[in-house]
Amino acid sequence: MLSDYHPTAPSTLTVRAGSYADELIKTAKTVASPGRGILAMDESNATCGKRLASIGLENTEANRQAYRTLLVSAPGLGQYISGAILFEETLYQSTTDGKKMVDVLKEQNIVPGIKVDKGLVPLAGSNDESWCQGLDGLASRTAAYYQQGARFAKWRTVVSIPNGPSALAVKEAAWGLARYAAISQDNGLVPIVEPEILLDGEHGIDRTFEVAQKVWAEVFFYMAENNVMFEGILLKPSMVTPGAECKERATPQQVAEYTLSLLRRRIPPSVPGIMFLSGGQSEVEATLNLNAMNQAPNPWHVSFSYARALQNTCLKTWGGRPENVKEAQEALLIRANANSLAQLGKYTGEGESEEAKKGMFVKGYVY
Repeated sequence: MLSDYHPTAPSTLTVRAGSYADELIKTAKTVASPGRGILAMDESNATCGKRLASIGLENTEANRQAYRTLLVSAPGLGQYISGAILFEETLYQSTTDGKKMVDVLKEQNIVPGIKVDKGLVPLAGSNDESWCQGLDGLASRTAAYYQQGARFAKWRTVVSIPNGPSALAVKEAAWGLARYAAISQDNGLVPIVEPEILLDGEHGIDRTFEVAQKVWAEVFFYMAENNVMFEGILLKPSMVTPGAECKERATPQQVAEYTLSLLRRRIPPSVPGIMFLSGGQSEVEATLNLNAMNQAPNPWHVSFSYARALQNTCLKTWGGRPENVKEAQEALLIRANANSLAQLGKYTGEGESEEAKKGMFVKGYVY
């Protein structure tokens, strides 16, 4: 009976984000600001070592510091980049000239973020699938990261289409992301929610779409169960594409159509930003696909959170040589500017280098 309804009665369905609710919403909106996206530079030291090895450099802290200094100090980067995801070492690191990396980012009007997951491990009882560890001690770690200047967090888990994916793996991915999101918000960090549907496989785009629908349904169900405040999160989904080994390729228009259809079915409009991962696409491919998604207005800020698709040409241009720093920074700014234009739906793809068109798919990719 409607007459029995008492609006003053306390609701059991409270969405809580501790005392940080207003700040979380403000941070999420700042990261999801027009024409800007995220620079993902949170490669673990081992993965950063692989990047350095590709240009003949040893994996030392000094070399990692030199490369990360190059990235964060690129002049005017904040015009195109609103947030930078850091590895723990970088959050506490200084640049080669002694300034805190975090402070350099803030001066550029870039919000510092932090990778908080502890990586993928085999999921017992599954079809050779993975789960993401890192919930133990996460509350105290996120509180410490907030004190150090981080304002958002990232947690990457993966789903493999060739391996099923099993119901167990999807549920584990969704539950882990939801717990991480709730804990992060409790400690002042906007959680980037990232269930990456890996490119590995020969499947077509329709199969990717089907799996992505299932994954995102579970992710949002469990986030609601954990009282996560949707206005204070960001998403980092994969684009809906065919498997990397599928013979039928998709045009940017098809990728946009499938991906936006998925988002409309699964993502509440209260979520401020959709920051796509590049997942091994070439630099140009990732930008073209993003541009296609921004040809009409969306309920959310549809943007990018790229690692390799922003850094590849920059890293190769640098080659570890101090005299190449300026040119390498220019290469980074070219890519950042291209993706900024794509976020605004104004990218044309003209004048791109051959290097920027090379695919970067790695089978079974790990950070």
